Amino acid sequence: MNSRRVGLAYDASYEEPYPQAVTETPQVADLIVSYLEQMGIEYVFGVPGGAIEPLYNALARSSRRGGPRPMVARHEAGAAFMADGYTRETGKIGVCCATSGPGATNLITGVACAYDNGIPMLVITGQPSLPSFGKRALQESACTGINTLGMFRHCTRYNSLISHPEQIESKLITALQRAVRAPRGPVHLSIPLDIMKSPSPVDAPSYDIADKIRPTSLLDADATDELINLIKRSTNIRLLIGGSCGEAIGSILQFAALRDIPFVTTPDGKGLINPAHPLFRGVFGFAGHATAKQLLNDDKLDLILAVGTSMNEWTSSGWSDTLLNDKLVHIDESAEHLARSPMARLHVRGRLRSIFDRLIERTHKTTESSGFEYQRHQTSEGMLADPKKHTSPANPITPQRLMYDLGRLFPSSTRFLADAGNSVAWSIHYLNPVDRRSGERRLGGGRRRESGRRQTDGGWLRLTMDFAPMGWAIGGAIGTAAGNPDVPVVCITGDGSLMMNGQELSVAVAEGLTVIFVILNDQALGMVKHGQRLAGAEQIGYQLPTTDFAAIARAMGADGYTVRSPEDMEALDIDAICKKKGPSLLDVYIDPEEVPPMNLRMQILGTDM
Repeated sequence: MNSRRVGLAYDASYEEPYPQAVTETPQVADLIVSYLEQMGIEYVFGVPGGAIEPLYNALARSSRRGGPRPMVARHEAGAAFMADGYTRETGKIGVCCATSGPGATNLITGVACAYDNGIPMLVITGQPSLPSFGKRALQESACTGINTLGMFRHCTRYNSLISHPEQIESKLITALQRAVRAPRGPVHLSIPLDIMKSPSPVDAPSYDIADKIRPTSLLDADATDELINLIKRSTNIRLLIGGSCGEAIGSILQFAALRDIPFVTTPDGKGLINPAHPLFRGVFGFAGHATAKQLLNDDKLDLILAVGTSMNEWTSSGWSDTLLNDKLVHIDESAEHLARSPMARLHVRGRLRSIFDRLIERTHKTTESSGFEYQRHQTSEGMLADPKKHTSPANPITPQRLMYDLGRLFPSSTRFLADAGNSVAWSIHYLNPVDRRSGERRLGGGRRRESGRRQTDGGWLRLTMDFAPMGWAIGGAIGTAAGNPDVPVVCITGDGSLMMNGQELSVAVAEGLTVIFVILNDQALGMVKHGQRLAGAEQIGYQLPTTDFAAIARAMGADGYTVRSPEDMEALDIDAICKKKGPSLLDVYIDPEEVPPMNLRMQILGTDM
């Protein structure tokens, strides 16, 4: 990398029509930005404010020399969601920032979401100057005020206040290492104003950060060898592919093909595979498929290899004994995930790619049938709960048909993000894009990558597990598009979520990002409405007023389209929408009476269906 770009010197030759925040000596904030630049990070997502101003000054200097620049969110939670989406797309650490007090507390929902979903993220918040601590400074959020450091302690993997400039390098390096080490997640540095604008303790970064955060290839060799022996003795093996398998998916699918092992995925693992793969039998867990549960219920089954899954409510199908039994082998990098399957026959901990590369080396193509019968040209429609509605001509359009059209009409390079609520349920069960290759991966907009060696853990479908905030996909889609502006990004969200976080559409307008917001408009908080009906509860609090979201989009500077029927979808020029440098919004009036596949959620809440 050009040493001029990662250095800390201010480029005084650059002239602006307005006075710039000139600094003779590089500051602590410049050192932070220099490390971000060294890692190839392009954006810092956030909202500026007084206590974080030195960081924005450093980003302004960085922007002028082509380094990291700010992307200004409309709300700090949106900034954290954007950093989440950026991480999933690029494989880099997403960075978000906020000023002290309410700026920091606004970040917490997005940071907590990243924590529960294992998304690496660097979170930087400001503080008033150290001498003002305890004096009721404006928006003070130290231990003597509204203690934001204490709040972040519960949703970060590392959390520290920088009290001296000399601490910045060691604490920043430690934080970044903790962000990418299993269990992965967000890390937080709280930096007082006077510390951030203090002279940098060093003239240039002291560490090669890429070397410090490079993933290791550690694995439990004894457990892996025991797994190999178990596989050799077994004739009926099944695979459950979880959302943490992104880096290793090429190796996992190669192993499945060598052994002729049918597989299912968790909801968050669906986006990693081709739904038309001949060995795929559906999604196991929330909004999943009966075929997946049948596969794991086979009495002849010897082993279930569950790979890269947290065993939470949605991924374990409500902690079902179909999965959690003594046939289970749980393979994961995170000890926290393995702790949730104490009944497993074997735990194998390590880097998933390393484990499956070793399994491939020790595996020869099986000469015996696995006992699993499937049709080589089976379509994913055979897994659906109601395949007729998948292609229904009804007006208003059914959400099942909408999912079919989204998968059929958008190009194969599209990234789909499904928001919390009905959007995620319909997407998990019914969304099946066409032209997805099961072997070679082309997730980079045409850039060919070595099989199993991807730069991103994301897949074609991305969603949240556990902590699932409404509106996550709105900011997440913007961060995804910022990380890869060469592919279309589709955000599938509801009218309730858009009313909550729809202001972030303005960011996509300002940045010229190709994000297509698809609104499931049913004039309701849909999952609340259907949940109340299914539970026999009072019908209250779910209604939303009829709103013209296409008009709102146009008012913000985006293109807006209204869709009420399959014919309206067909009439859209999807190719032009995907090529436009800027966002579009499809306001889709869906049939509000269609019940989403949410049986599992109702069972967990104690309601039989």
